[in-house]
Amino acid sequence: MNMNTGTNSSDSDSDISITDSEDEEIENSDSKVDTAEGGLCGISSGNAAEGHDDADDEDDLIKAIRHEKEKPRDQPPDIQCEDFVVDISFHPSENIIAAATITGDVILHSYTNESTEIKETLELHTKACRDIEFNEDGDLLFSSSKDKCIMVTDTRTGKLKRMFNDAHENPLNCLCVMDNNIFASGDDSGTVKLWDMRKKDPIFSRKEMDDYVSKMVTTEAKRYLVCSSGEGTITSINLVSHKLHMQSEMYDTELTSLCLMRSDSKLLVGSSKGTMFLFNWGQFGYHSDEFPGVKQSINSMIPITENIVVTACEDGVLRATHLFPQRHLGVAGQHQFSVECLDISGDGTFIASSSHDQLIKFWNIRYFEEMNINSRVKSRKREEMKRNLPSSKFQDCSAFFSELA
Repeated sequence: MNMNTGTNSSDSDSDISITDSEDEEIENSDSKVDTAEGGLCGISSGNAAEGHDDADDEDDLIKAIRHEKEKPRDQPPDIQCEDFVVDISFHPSENIIAAATITGDVILHSYTNESTEIKETLELHTKACRDIEFNEDGDLLFSSSKDKCIMVTDTRTGKLKRMFNDAHENPLNCLCVMDNNIFASGDDSGTVKLWDMRKKDPIFSRKEMDDYVSKMVTTEAKRYLVCSSGEGTITSINLVSHKLHMQSEMYDTELTSLCLMRSDSKLLVGSSKGTMFLFNWGQFGYHSDEFPGVKQSINSMIPITENIVVTACEDGVLRATHLFPQRHLGVAGQHQFSVECLDISGDGTFIASSSHDQLIKFWNIRYFEEMNINSRVKSRKREEMKRNLPSSKFQDCSAFFSELA
């Protein structure tokens, strides 16, 4: 019995001993759990802090984006067109821009700095409409097409006022509107015709070039009609005698565009090799000066001031050049693809450009009026060609991201 009691007693002590050991292990385990939990809490706190920093950074980004959106616009938004735009033309006095499309339609868009909308669609031609021009009053819109027809539309009513069917034997390429009645047309074969709205047949027809007529201009005096050609010549026709006045020597490049500078005393000519040639008005045999640029075709050019011209190039870049003294001012705008045409608004605030990306873009160019060029400072062509002017989209992006620094 004592043995049993001792045995039981021993068993009991043994049980107690085991229980104490388990308690120690439990305490150790609890301690480890507490430590682990503390570590997890620390990690969570660290992550929370990092997340807070990220939130702060994100808040700064959102603030910058909101700030950029809240800035007052100084130019109309882009116009995304359904069809390829061949030519554009600003109305001389109203906030309207016309777009000639490859389908033959002419679409009139109204615009403000906040929005644009389609005002009217004119279904004029059966093939690509290649050139459009408003008359000086803006009540007539002239259009020429690959379908060989010339249309004159009343912009107030949207109705056709005059139609010249089969005006040329070859597809038409360009127009030059001189007044409310007189205009000239040039085609793909090099033929030029002068028209009077009040007559059925042309006043004269001359073929002095063997390739397409790319552009035509005249001055207020209307003494000469000057034409550039894909064959590489400048041809002037006397508008009084209706005879050939002068033709330049043959250049080894297509002459693609023309514009008047220096109070109509200078003729600036763009080429497919990127070089611009300057002629004295009336002396069209050979250029008096030339301006080498980037080796990209100049598809269009527009005079901004007496000394500044903006060119639209095949690489999608709009470049501004100062002529006297000669300076490459920088990039005024850009498209993703080749820029085909340019025009300037009646009040000189905007230029518009159209490209193969089917976008019409607006660029506020008021800053050119206040630009002064120091002729004593040496020109650095490489730097000047890459400089972004205030209207450049790239410049806007740099200014935006600089706010995040």
